[in-house]
Amino acid sequence: MKINSQRLWKSLMDMAKIGATEKGGNTRLALTDLDVQGRQLLIQWANEIGLSVRYDAIGNLFLRKSGIADFAAPVVMGSHLDTQPKGGRFDGIYGVLAGLEVLRSLHDHQVQNYYPIELAVWMNEEGARFTPAMMGSAVFTGIFDLQQVLETTDKSGLSVQSELNRTQQQGDLELGRKFTAYYEAHIEQGPVLEQQQNQIGVVTGGQGILWLDVQTTGKAAHAGTTPMKMRKDSMVGTAKMIVALEKMVWEKFPDGLITFGEMSIANSSRNTIPAQIKWTIDLRHPNDQKLLAMKEQTHEILVFFAKQNDLSVDIVEHWHSPATYFDSVLINTVRESVQELGLSHQDIVSGAGHDAINLAKHCPTTMIFIPCEGGLSHNEAENITTEQAQHGADVLLNAILKFDQQRLAEAS
Repeated sequence: MKINSQRLWKSLMDMAKIGATEKGGNTRLALTDLDVQGRQLLIQWANEIGLSVRYDAIGNLFLRKSGIADFAAPVVMGSHLDTQPKGGRFDGIYGVLAGLEVLRSLHDHQVQNYYPIELAVWMNEEGARFTPAMMGSAVFTGIFDLQQVLETTDKSGLSVQSELNRTQQQGDLELGRKFTAYYEAHIEQGPVLEQQQNQIGVVTGGQGILWLDVQTTGKAAHAGTTPMKMRKDSMVGTAKMIVALEKMVWEKFPDGLITFGEMSIANSSRNTIPAQIKWTIDLRHPNDQKLLAMKEQTHEILVFFAKQNDLSVDIVEHWHSPATYFDSVLINTVRESVQELGLSHQDIVSGAGHDAINLAKHCPTTMIFIPCEGGLSHNEAENITTEQAQHGADVLLNAILKFDQQRLAEAS
């Protein structure tokens, strides 16, 4: 079975009109009027095919198609409609509207599904207005405390609770209720599928992430009067550390990633040797043991170069998210569907955070990736083709059917 490609694309383009930016992107921050307009448009489409509409206490939106066993825990598809400031038209939105298209196609073909099937729109996935990211799914799964998140404020001092009240996006649907399975379709947000010329990424999990906060301390001194051999230069020492750390990952952890995203120089001046630098290290690897090995070797390199340059170094672990492994049964429904549809594919690990990473702690979960142009995301120029959109939605539809109909056959 295949979805209606033109209808899916029209839905994507209609949604993109809400919060459209000058360069073809979108701005719909969580719980703003534009975000709510996007949700209202989705609900309008849902009403056309008889889906029920409910919200939970953190503002997650659920659209439901009843099943033969309507008492059973639902099979759920989902993603998000909120965007980055001047973000793209497809990040998150594609997963929601591909899920809607699956439900529309089931309605078109009068398919009797065994499980109830739901489409979830998770609140504040991007974390662009309220931090942290993936807020709605984290509260749903019990990773974050509801009350603490409701009290979280944006830069203007507006709380999640006050904005839920203002926009009427809060309901009484139970948090943490059981799901039978969770599927999420998404653009890859990276260049791998495009470079490998594959149409679908069969996502096997999400890589582990470990953040370190580093402080390199030397001694402030005059740039013109302090001989090189007498300096305790925190900048030079930090630079050596960064070069050595990058080399370590290249040579010893070919599947790993390291990023130095923030750096702050205390009392910086053009003609002063920096005394103290605060900076960050982002380590990622799909294997937990190798991620910990990266951390250990990072510590060794930092201590070595601190000593070599007569500096002190302080290292604090800021955050650690272990690798996520998706459900083998659900992965197989995706892989078999791809093969039956005759699409080129490869196994892939998610490099970005997604609501599916949270849901994997709650129920059997998997994801489906489609390529995006140049691997570009979180950018107004983010782009996919009509054909790519169809391929991912076709796989999602057939994977859902495969999972659901297997259970229907068992129950018959």
